[in-house]
Order: sequence, then C-alpha cells, then structure tokens
Amino acid sequence: MTTTETTRTTTRKLARFTGHYVEMVAAMLIGMVALHPLWPSAWLERPDVDAIVMATNMTVAMTAAMLLRRHSWPRIAEMAAAMYLPFVVLLVPFWLDALSGDTLMVAGHVLMFPLMLAAMVWRRAEYWH
Repeated sequence: MTTTETTRTTTRKLARFTGHYVEMVAAMLIGMVALHPLWPSAWLERPDVDAIVMATNMTVAMTAAMLLRRHSWPRIAEMAAAMYLPFVVLLVPFWLDALSGDTLMVAGHVLMFPLMLAAMVWRRAEYWH
C-alpha cells in the first residue's frame, strides 16, 4: 500500500499557523469571561492576585483548546509558561511599588502575546503544517 502526502503551500501553512494562534487567543478570551465570575471578588480586588487569576483563566481555556487539537502536554506546558511568565516577572516590580496594578495587567498581556508567538515559532512543526 502506498500513501501519498499532499504538500501544502507556504501560504496555506501560514494561514493554518495564524489560525492556531487566533484560536488560542479566542479560547483565552472565552476563559477570561467564563471563569472570572467563579473567583471570590475579594481576591480580585488585589491587582497581583487578579493578574494571576486572569492568567489562570486564560490558561485553563487555552489548555482545553490545545487538548481538543491533540497537542502534547509538553507543548501545552510551554504555552502555559509563556502565558504566566510575564505576570510572574512583573510581580516583583509591582510588589516593590515600581509598577501600578494597571501597568502590571497591561504589560503582562502585552508581553504574553509575543511570548506565545515565540513558543509557536520555536515549535513550528507543531503549528506549521
């Protein structure tokens, strides 16, 4: 038995790669909206806790989306790390009063998206097909 593999054009591969990224961002947004009300409001009053809660909400939903696409646990863990890392790093200057709560939240999100993209490019065989 012979199998033939169709090769996709670079444009098609890029479109699928971009689609993977957009799907993960959409899952993260759904996680933020759907899971946010489940947390005690007293916790969310603290910007540092709120940032970690938001990263958790996004990570849970993104993990579910990646599991549906049958990504491996190591790839899911890498993506989760890319989502938490900016907040973890920014918590130190926040706790030293060098960053405001708003800056913590905005900068964490701004840094998260390129880190996720970097993880995808680093493991492009998982996403570029």
